[in-house]
Amino acid sequence: MESPLCPPDDPGFRLIETLGWYPGAGPRRAALHLARMAQSATALGMPFDQTRAQHLLDQITGPAPLRCRLTLDPKGVLALATAPLAANLPHWRVVIHPERLDADDPWLRHKTTRRALYDRARAELPAGSDEWLFLNRNGQVCEGTITNVFMASDDGLLTPPLASGLLPGILRAELLAIGRAREVALHPNDLRNAQTLYCGNSLRGLIPATFAPDA
Repeated sequence: MESPLCPPDDPGFRLIETLGWYPGAGPRRAALHLARMAQSATALGMPFDQTRAQHLLDQITGPAPLRCRLTLDPKGVLALATAPLAANLPHWRVVIHPERLDADDPWLRHKTTRRALYDRARAELPAGSDEWLFLNRNGQVCEGTITNVFMASDDGLLTPPLASGLLPGILRAELLAIGRAREVALHPNDLRNAQTLYCGNSLRGLIPATFAPDA
C-alpha cells in the first residue's frame, strides 16, 4: 500500500532523533528513539536499518555527556553527529505563540527537518523567554518548539493527547507507559493554574516552567 505521506522534494529532508549519551550508561532511551524513527520511516516509505542505527549509537565514546543527533535520509542513509551536552537551565519562561497549529496535520506526528515554523519561532523568542507554547485552532495546548508540555495535578502529570496536534515525544511516551502521566486536553488557563508546569523532552528531562510576565 502506498504511504499517505511522502518525503518532500527537498534534498536536505531527514528524519531526526536527538538523544543524550552518558559515560557508563550509553544512549538514553535508545530503544524508544529507534522505534519512533522506524515508525516514521514506515509511514513515509523510507528504508531504515535499525540494526545499523543501533550500531552507530553503540560506537559513541567520550568522557562527558553528549548530545547525539541521528538522521535518516529518504534513501535510508544514516548519519550521527555528537556535541557536548550543555547543562540545563533550572527554570524556563514560556510564552504562547500567535500562530495556531492544525491538529490534523500528519507531519506533526513525525520528527523531521520539516520544521521551519519551529525554527523561525525559536529565532524570534522574546527576550527573557525560553520556549514558545503552540495552540491548535480550537485553542488547545499542543507543544513547544522542542518540548512536550506537562502540568502537575493531584494524581500525576497531565499532557495533551496526540489528537490535539503534537509530536509523540520520547519522554512523554515513557511517562505515559509507566503511569506517571496521562493524556488530557489542556487549555492555557489550565497551565496558568497548574500546581507546576513543565516543558520536557528526552534530552533535557522535565524542566519546571512559568509564563513570562505579560505572556
